[in-house]
Amino acid sequence: MTFSIAGTDGSGALGIAIASSSPAVAARCAHLRPGVGAACSQNVTDPRLGPLLLDAMAAGQKPGAALASVTAGRGDIGFRQLTVLSPYGDSAHHTGESALGVTGAVSGSSCVAAGNLLADPGVPAAMVAAFAPAAGDLESRLLAALEAGLSAGGEAGPVRSAGLVVVREVAWPETDLRVDWHDAPIAAMRDLVELWLPQRDDYVTRALRPGAAPSYGVPGNE
Repeated sequence: MTFSIAGTDGSGALGIAIASSSPAVAARCAHLRPGVGAACSQNVTDPRLGPLLLDAMAAGQKPGAALASVTAGRGDIGFRQLTVLSPYGDSAHHTGESALGVTGAVSGSSCVAAGNLLADPGVPAAMVAAFAPAAGDLESRLLAALEAGLSAGGEAGPVRSAGLVVVREVAWPETDLRVDWHDAPIAAMRDLVELWLPQRDDYVTRALRPGAAPSYGVPGNE
């Protein structure tokens, strides 16, 4: 029901782009922690697993060890699909034997992609292939990879929701964009990204140095 990619650009930024036939996919499946890592927990999703993977990474485990420690002896792990990525670009993935439909997972250069109930098993590889040469900020590169996954077939059913989350140095996501129910959520996400990116850094400035922040003339200047 889901295809996703986690990526980093070497600057410390970590991000996830994800899409699904289910509503509000990013709310359950995308987990990030600045300076620690990115994790996706999908396929009959258990949202508890993403934070557990990040806790293991925060304790000093590399992605493979973190994944092994979280999956070992865990009940129902055969239903789960997990990916985990460090800020240094190393990654690991798990797809349980009871994952739904056509599945796939691929680790690439500074990224990892996975999917289930796919229209084509090559979808994760298409995302990984698109990520490395994509231009722009990490948000743009992740979105390009998600679009490549859709072009390669995406899910076996209609895609209805998408999310894009990126963390950098501050304690909160600098980007957290969601299309929770839409006939073309990835195209709608493209519109959101183009609206958001020119303003992204100013919202961080407003939090850290409000006197230096520009005003867009919005009531309340949120």
